[in-house]
Amino acid sequence: MKQTVVERLLKYVKFDTESDPESETTPSTAKQWDLLKELDKEMKEMGLEDVSLDDKGYLMGTLPANTDKDIPVIGFIAHVDTSSDMSGKNVNPRIVENYDGNPIILNKELNIVLSPADFPELLNHKGENLIVTDGTTLLGADDKAGIAEILTAIQYLQDHPEIKHGKIRIAFNPDEEIGRGAHHFDVERFGAKWAYTMDGGELGELEYENFNAAGAKITIQGRNVHPGTAKNKMINALLVANKLISLLPSDQRPEHTEGYEGFFHLIGLNGTVDSANMSYIIRDHDKQLFEHKKQLLKDAVDFINKLYPGSTTIEISDQYYNMREKVEPLMYIIDYAYQAMEAVGVKPNVKAIRGGTDGSQLSFKGLPCPNIFAGGMNFHGRYEFVPIQSMEKAVDVIVKIAELVGQGK
Repeated sequence: MKQTVVERLLKYVKFDTESDPESETTPSTAKQWDLLKELDKEMKEMGLEDVSLDDKGYLMGTLPANTDKDIPVIGFIAHVDTSSDMSGKNVNPRIVENYDGNPIILNKELNIVLSPADFPELLNHKGENLIVTDGTTLLGADDKAGIAEILTAIQYLQDHPEIKHGKIRIAFNPDEEIGRGAHHFDVERFGAKWAYTMDGGELGELEYENFNAAGAKITIQGRNVHPGTAKNKMINALLVANKLISLLPSDQRPEHTEGYEGFFHLIGLNGTVDSANMSYIIRDHDKQLFEHKKQLLKDAVDFINKLYPGSTTIEISDQYYNMREKVEPLMYIIDYAYQAMEAVGVKPNVKAIRGGTDGSQLSFKGLPCPNIFAGGMNFHGRYEFVPIQSMEKAVDVIVKIAELVGQGK
């Protein structure tokens, strides 16, 4: 099992599957099809049933039940795309065996070092084997580790028919990293009573809460006049943007928040004296505080328009909501995951996601879908890594969930 899950991940990260938030197609990038077609081929070669890849890039398949008992259909889901925050092209992973707790030189020429001084979580994995990058790309364990773990677990169940289980559905989808992973997910076609996304981080993570999320686009129209004659005439759109930024609470930014604390995150600012564009994301676990944050940003824009009438417009779009309200009434699906982790020697760490997950949108589409660790850390950048032992445990958890549900425990 160790070699299978590792070999799968090392193969999958070679596929460049970066998604594109500016694209209007689904998948957002044509290159995601390359991995989807490879997975489609693998699933058919494994002998899975009902393998189908639709025209939007949603790949599904079935491991049939091996018992006549009436067992709920469950599912496991992962996404094929990687973040656009850093290149996923020409990923060159390597394995650091028996990690000794010292800094890891990722790239000697560029002086890129993965150090426990900056990433203390490394020390939790001394003695383990770590898959790391060469310092020039992300790794792609988010979420190709999840894909590798699901297929490895399914293969294990095929090879061990003594483990009785019900029908299991698996799905791999595009565009999770740009918030569209569940947009075209056909819950009815998937046909599971509930599912788990294998898209969490550190060993033991079990999550059924996430941020409420919105995106905001702000457009500022300035007035450009020759600086020599600009007095009482010029409106510098860049400085107006800076003024707007100052109106929002500075302690409610990502770098100053943790736990259940929400934030305003400026993710884009470009322009000239004449005009500027700003992009924000707004996050909060609490629905009331979430709505308050959206209103606060609107109020800031209104204030700017009092200073510079008609200069600034804003569009706010909700992106996803906290899945807790959909999962909490069905806590037995969390109990299965919790019991499975304990059974295979993993200490469950139930926590809220400081981010989003396909499971959130799926839960609101009628498929309750909490999130389970895939093992990787430092996602979306050159310092991403995944301990092999954590991936192995994720495989164990999937198998054990299938077994426990099959036993009706």
